[in-house]
Amino acid sequence: MALQQLFTPGKINQLELKNRVVFPAMGTKMCEPGGYVSQRLIDYHVARVKGGCGLNIIEVSYIHPTARMDNALAIYSDKFVPGMQKLASAIREAGGKSCLQLWHCGKMAAVPEPVSSSPIPFMGTPVAPRELTIPEIQEIVQAYADAAGRAQTAGFDAVEFHAGHGYLPQQFLSPYMNKRTDEYGGAWENRCRFGLECIRAIRAKVGPDFPILMRISVLEDVPGGLTVEDMMSFCQLAEQAGIDAIDVSRGLPEGAAIKFEVPPVDLPIGFNVENASRVKSVVNIPVIVAGRINDPEYADGIIQEGKVDFVVMGRAQLADAEMCNKAERGDLDQIVKCIGCDQGCFDAYVNPYIPFISCMRNPSTGREVEYSLKATEAPKKVLIAGGGPAGLEAATTLKRRGHNPILCEKSATLGGQFYLAGAAPRKKEMAEAAVQMGRIARQEGVDIRLNTEVTPELIDSIQPDEVILAVGSTPIVPPIPGVDGDNVILAQEVLWGHTGPKGNLIVIGGGLVGLETAELLAEQRQQVTIVEMLPEVGSDLGWLRKIPVFEHLYGSGVQMLTSSKCVQINAGGVIVEKDGQQQEIPADCVILAVGSKSLDSENLSAHCKAGGIPFHVIGDALKARKAIDAIWEAAELAREV
Repeated sequence: MALQQLFTPGKINQLELKNRVVFPAMGTKMCEPGGYVSQRLIDYHVARVKGGCGLNIIEVSYIHPTARMDNALAIYSDKFVPGMQKLASAIREAGGKSCLQLWHCGKMAAVPEPVSSSPIPFMGTPVAPRELTIPEIQEIVQAYADAAGRAQTAGFDAVEFHAGHGYLPQQFLSPYMNKRTDEYGGAWENRCRFGLECIRAIRAKVGPDFPILMRISVLEDVPGGLTVEDMMSFCQLAEQAGIDAIDVSRGLPEGAAIKFEVPPVDLPIGFNVENASRVKSVVNIPVIVAGRINDPEYADGIIQEGKVDFVVMGRAQLADAEMCNKAERGDLDQIVKCIGCDQGCFDAYVNPYIPFISCMRNPSTGREVEYSLKATEAPKKVLIAGGGPAGLEAATTLKRRGHNPILCEKSATLGGQFYLAGAAPRKKEMAEAAVQMGRIARQEGVDIRLNTEVTPELIDSIQPDEVILAVGSTPIVPPIPGVDGDNVILAQEVLWGHTGPKGNLIVIGGGLVGLETAELLAEQRQQVTIVEMLPEVGSDLGWLRKIPVFEHLYGSGVQMLTSSKCVQINAGGVIVEKDGQQQEIPADCVILAVGSKSLDSENLSAHCKAGGIPFHVIGDALKARKAIDAIWEAAELAREV
């Protein structure tokens, strides 16, 4: 056993758990319309149980009709019990333990008239919720208890009272959101009243031995919001009221504070551990910590140090459902780690056009049955042009299915743009992920040939059964007068070199690459100005990644000119046009970051077509996009060959 502490048994009330790893409640959009359990959701959880997880907490389940949210589970009526029973039974039969999270989102609900502690709009929206009356409060308290009873009847091993992330219990507890003047507002003991009444009602319903967990935001991260000291005090009161374990998260979905709920790569590993440790110092029940923990060795260490008792590893198990088994065996280098990109999980959750969450690094998340690998009955020799993320994903998947992939990469390095992305500030984990993809492909036995460009002649010599063109993209050089000057370079040159020119610098293009290049240069104490044609910069960044990127850009003094077009580059700077007016901005160097275009593979496509060789164009070679698009296309194709 490689990690002794992480894989020792733990106990919450009378519930015995085989290890200290918790799969947390994360919104999936996998439920059936109306809030019912789906087979997809069952398969998703069972995969993590079989992967070795100690406790699976099922995502938010709303306990009252006033809490309805689209794409969320429901437990406010007995009609939801059969589906919940099927889910709990599947987890138990797979060898796991389950916990249902009880939830009322208050003013965030998707109902005609949301309710809350006070009529304060959500995130500055113009529509204020209606303030709950005292009889309505008592009705909701009872609804929590009844929902807990249903969860117990359905066969779950525990329930979790969600009192964090800005939801209704926190809307009562927080001075930022509660402006009441009755017995549920004002003084601390009054603001605690609703949450404690819910806990006591749940305990009375389920009895003394049934575990009740509580998730909290240990810090609201907004002016005038709850502090760590406040939450330490509330956790002591909650323990007295009947809570058996504290699940410590952070933040709320307002302003920049939301970055702590689903922390992107920009936040350090374990950023919330010390907060959880402070909570542990004042309670006598187990403490669970959440907050971007993707490394089993790190998780093991904080348990050894006595900082916490259990560790939430959520997106870590989206990226690799077998993470626990691999870690317990000691196969740490085989774990596909979450890199905090948020693209397949949070970004997909808030995108109405994406049906359910998944993971950039693990396209089978949410597709556990349909994406299970099936061995081929007719092995093929498949030539893959390009060793970026699309080529590597395709090669590894094909090899695992029994095909014979040959991957040729023109350069001396695998990983392509995915590896380059790791050169940006705070994104080292992406470069490490690209390196790991190459290492795993080699370990699987893929024939990898570096410094080898795929040409028509090479295709003829190899005589493949099929060809996959994943040759990637190249930076766009816009037709600006002076763009060929000695003072003009590509953003990719700066990122590859990890250092850049000095002085007054102009970055043309305010997309992801331009912003990260500007930030890297600003860290080197250069004066940087971004020129962007669109009305805003960072339009291609996900919501959560955008927050820390902008914080760093503004903090380092980077200037941003939007709705501005660079019309000329000269030796002394650039001429920028905005609203029909031109101005000259001095610059010692101009860095181009206006996007990428697919590399031309028409000659290879034509050669394959002429020779009757089936071929496929994927990733940036098809259209320059994000790494998630390249990896997912490759995963799908490799399952069809």
